[in-house]
Amino acid sequence: MASKSSARLAALTVAAVCSAASTIVLTSPAHADSVRVHDIQGSTRLSPYAGEQVTDVAGIVTGVRGYGSSRGFWIQDPRPDADPATSEGVFVYTGSTPKGVAVGDAVTVSGTVSEYVPGGTSSGNQSLTEITRPVFTVVSSGNEVPAATTVSARTVPRAYAPEGDEAANGSVNGLPLRPAKYALDHYESLEGMNVRVADARVVGASDPYTELWVTVKPWENANRRGGTVYGSYDSQNTGRLQIQSLGKPADFPDANVGDTLAGTTAGPLDYNQYGGYTLVASEIGALESGGTERESTRRQSSRELAVATYNVENLDPSDETFAAHADAIVHNLASPDIVSLEEIQDNSGATDDGTVAADATVGKLTDAIVAAGGPRYDWRGIDPVDGEDGGQPGGNIRQAFLFNPERVSFTDRGAGDATTATGVTKVRGRAALTHSPGRVDPANPAWDDSRKPLAGEFVFRGRTVLVIANHFNSKGGDQSLSAQYQPPARGSETQRHLQAKAVNTFVKDVLSTQKNADVIALGDINDFEFSRTTRILEDDGALWSAVKSLPRSERYSYVYQGNSQVLDQILVSPSIRWGGRLSYDSVHVNAEFHDQISDHDPQVLRFRP
Repeated sequence: MASKSSARLAALTVAAVCSAASTIVLTSPAHADSVRVHDIQGSTRLSPYAGEQVTDVAGIVTGVRGYGSSRGFWIQDPRPDADPATSEGVFVYTGSTPKGVAVGDAVTVSGTVSEYVPGGTSSGNQSLTEITRPVFTVVSSGNEVPAATTVSARTVPRAYAPEGDEAANGSVNGLPLRPAKYALDHYESLEGMNVRVADARVVGASDPYTELWVTVKPWENANRRGGTVYGSYDSQNTGRLQIQSLGKPADFPDANVGDTLAGTTAGPLDYNQYGGYTLVASEIGALESGGTERESTRRQSSRELAVATYNVENLDPSDETFAAHADAIVHNLASPDIVSLEEIQDNSGATDDGTVAADATVGKLTDAIVAAGGPRYDWRGIDPVDGEDGGQPGGNIRQAFLFNPERVSFTDRGAGDATTATGVTKVRGRAALTHSPGRVDPANPAWDDSRKPLAGEFVFRGRTVLVIANHFNSKGGDQSLSAQYQPPARGSETQRHLQAKAVNTFVKDVLSTQKNADVIALGDINDFEFSRTTRILEDDGALWSAVKSLPRSERYSYVYQGNSQVLDQILVSPSIRWGGRLSYDSVHVNAEFHDQISDHDPQVLRFRP
């Protein structure tokens, strides 16, 4: 059958003829007995049978999932049609652990065709075609499972997705699938089918949920450590595919970026909320190490100031990662002179008890750094108003400065509080802060339910350096790359643009006071170096993102869904950018590893003021 619509028309035609000949009246065509899996799947993303009953749909069971919130089994028709756009597999949702069915069973299934949207319709995700409320019969057992369709560089197109239909608010749901032209269409045409990848390189490390990411295009925007770089909104990297397991979590490999799943990894192709198209593996290739090791940056010279940013991922006194973080700061980052820390939680962690102080959290880290052989860092920070800065409820995350008093001094000047804005003044002909430490424009609506920037004034070798620590609004709520809306909406950008404007305005105030002031704005910007957020920060040349001094293939601090990308940045004023002798390093110690202590890699900037 060429498509579901033609198959359905044929079924209706046969039903009408039979009705006329035997005076049988059919009240609904939805109970047609001849519906096949490819009829249900059709040649678009939505089944034309959605919401209707189907009867005795035949197939071979290719996988059984008895865990999680989506329990059921997959069936595949061993007699495919000739249309490459129509999938031959479908998921049968049972709701509870399926009983009485096993891989290799030939079954017939009756039930309701449903389009399930993982994450809910507000997520913008594509839907998964399912048969729900099923009644099934095992016809025979021990049958050969339909051969897995190979997903490879040869089969996956270079183009990622078609433009969505303007009349449907940018949705691709109603568009005919063109699996030979678009990668998302290709994957959709295999939804529910048994698929395989061979010798696939890992581009997203294993996580606690027994998920990892591979690529079938190892050369696609590759970096030297085995990852796949997300370098623009048009380089979605079509070869990426998420791998989950149908087996025991203990049997899932502990893979790092650059490793390889050698041999065959095979199973049904699913679609889920957190990764889009996902190969749910009943067979996983043997893990071969790619030899990826944690990096260490060089130590700064006596005349270089080393400034770092490090997101320590909800660090609180109950965590067991202090020694590991300390080791990273001392040995991998070579004990920077100034460290901007993001996601420092209060002393009671996620317990929502009104605590806002974080002296125990920071104190435990500075003690661990000394124990690791590092300097006795001093620190500065400002406690937020309880519950006003977003993040994990009760945690009151904030930025904090560590600094090595043997190398730099901190200028304490009228220390601010959570709601008092620091300003810019002139002291002895140089720009200075009215409050140091102080917060930048904390009453601005741009910082609603988000972290307010922390500004501090440092002196190194007689030169004042103003540092602004940031943690911008997260990307939560944005539509995924594999969303039904193409291009996907990035709604979280709106707040980051306002935040970037506020920081840029503050830096311009500094530079209007002292044209050659050394200013650094750094932290978890939660946006790419090519994003509009970064362009707003850089507006009129006030700042420049120093990660762009690296080759494009080395620009990343975070790995998300198999894409190595920039979220953490260090931006510098013109005097630092053009002063020469600037050295930048994205130190890869976390994002590529399954045993990461944070999901971010720290960044280090060295320069001579």
